[in-house]
Amino acid sequence: MARTVFCEYLKQEAEGLDFQLYPGELGKRIFDSISKQAWSEWIKKQTMLVNEKKLSMMNAEHRKLLETEMVNFLFEGKEVQIEGYVPVEQK
Repeated sequence: MARTVFCEYLKQEAEGLDFQLYPGELGKRIFDSISKQAWSEWIKKQTMLVNEKKLSMMNAEHRKLLETEMVNFLFEGKEVQIEGYVPVEQK
């Protein structure tokens, strides 16, 4: 049986992650209160950020930027802003 959590992003009960995907206290918070669906949506945004801003995971500043954007997206309801990106429906 799948584990369910009250997802802070979706604001409803949803299927939880199978295991902790991020280290530390933030990882525990994500595991306890973010659903698979929300995490999947974040991964799409993260991929866009890495590609559009040409981020390198070897760079500590870039990793910190991604972590900040992740917290803003998953827990604070802030949309990821990518300079120059226009969603398909708005073109």
